[in-house]
Amino acid sequence: MELFSQVVGQMNNVLWTYVIIGGLLGLGVYFTIRTKFVQFRLIGEMVRLLSDKAMVTADGKKGISSFQSFCIGAATRIGTGNLAGVAVALALGGPGAVFWMWIVALLGGATSFVESTLAQVYKVKDKDGFKGGPAYYMEKALNARWLGILFAVFIAISFGLIFNAVQSNTISFAFENAFGMNRTLVGAIIVGLTAVVIFGGVHRIAKVSQVIVPVMAVFYLLIGLFVMVTNLSEIPAAFMLIVKSAFGLEQAVGGGVGAAIMMGVKRGLFSNEAGMGSAPNAAATAVVSHPAKQGLIQTLGVFIDTLFVCSATAFIILLGDSYGKTDLNGIELLQASLSSHVGSWASIFVAISIFLFAFSSIIGSYYYGETNIEYIKSNKSVLFGYRLVALGMVMFGSMASLQIVWDLADLSMAFMVVINLVAILLLGKIAFKVLDNYVSQLKAGKDPVFYSDSIEGLKNVESWDKAPTQEKVKHVG
Repeated sequence: MELFSQVVGQMNNVLWTYVIIGGLLGLGVYFTIRTKFVQFRLIGEMVRLLSDKAMVTADGKKGISSFQSFCIGAATRIGTGNLAGVAVALALGGPGAVFWMWIVALLGGATSFVESTLAQVYKVKDKDGFKGGPAYYMEKALNARWLGILFAVFIAISFGLIFNAVQSNTISFAFENAFGMNRTLVGAIIVGLTAVVIFGGVHRIAKVSQVIVPVMAVFYLLIGLFVMVTNLSEIPAAFMLIVKSAFGLEQAVGGGVGAAIMMGVKRGLFSNEAGMGSAPNAAATAVVSHPAKQGLIQTLGVFIDTLFVCSATAFIILLGDSYGKTDLNGIELLQASLSSHVGSWASIFVAISIFLFAFSSIIGSYYYGETNIEYIKSNKSVLFGYRLVALGMVMFGSMASLQIVWDLADLSMAFMVVINLVAILLLGKIAFKVLDNYVSQLKAGKDPVFYSDSIEGLKNVESWDKAPTQEKVKHVG
């Protein structure tokens, strides 16, 4: 196992140092400029779109609403990465890692818009409504099914299997620390709950996410706000520490500038997923009148995830008494830090919070894996087998060490990112045209509607010949 860990670590070092960091930040800048800073100039429109009601498809079925799709995406974004991931970044990269997490989010907003808009354009119909994602736009827009299959394999392994091991790993450590519970027992409970949800289909995933995600995110943010208000005088110093450490101007816990950038980009990407190619799978499920609507919705998700939830965790730790004074890492560092602010009950609160965050991530991540397994081969036996393996990885994660699950997550994530970044770089011009079409309709005072002939030369688009009906679903039975 030690040799395996070393090999994984070396591969991560090469991919992240020489490929991922430059690719993510470089494309983020490029997409920001080409979309005319879409992630900033249309923030108001993003918020407005959250209230869009569910629409009915051409065959009369109620579709997944923008808000439900937002919640599926948020369910995987807002999870372990926002709590344990930030703690790991601070411990290994220093306070400067938080700054680079912010940069990844700010630039990644444009990247997220491009990939999620493309997912909507090239989505396909299925028994639940619609599905799609990078594998689909690779096949339909690039005529490269082989590339779509390769991506589908990596996302099925990453999200449905390895990332879920990370989530259960964090839950088991949190419950062991807070309640003294056996980690194997915790794992068995998570497996049982996960099985109930994943055998229920995408609509059950959407319903569970719609309830859990907003409640847990708001409650956690309120705790973070309380900590910041009660330590108001120390916030400017903590903020300056983050900025100075990002450029090596301040000696702090963790590594130097290189470590800060590396950990900030790694944990930022794991948390907000901008450019990874995962959120587009959720974006494709929504029934909307225009593809750009989901591009904007998912961009908002990136901001909420990193700029709000991750920042809350960072300030809880930096303003606490444990950072830099103990050997604690991951979720245990967050538990100790919050306890120094509000008392010993904080360990229990964090354990419950991480359960809700991570469990919603497990079911959302599983959906990403499932839809890509179906892309490779739509077979009930294969899908059933994948579900069993996914449950097995949840169990494995609950018993494994902290380091190996995070290293495996980084490696699988790296392969996904490389493939997706190449695809969206080649297809970005389509998303730019879709955005221009959307903005022009907005300026004309219309609720934007998209058809397959709205953009000249658009090919292999099967879900936009007839737009969703404009009748809003007034009652959900």
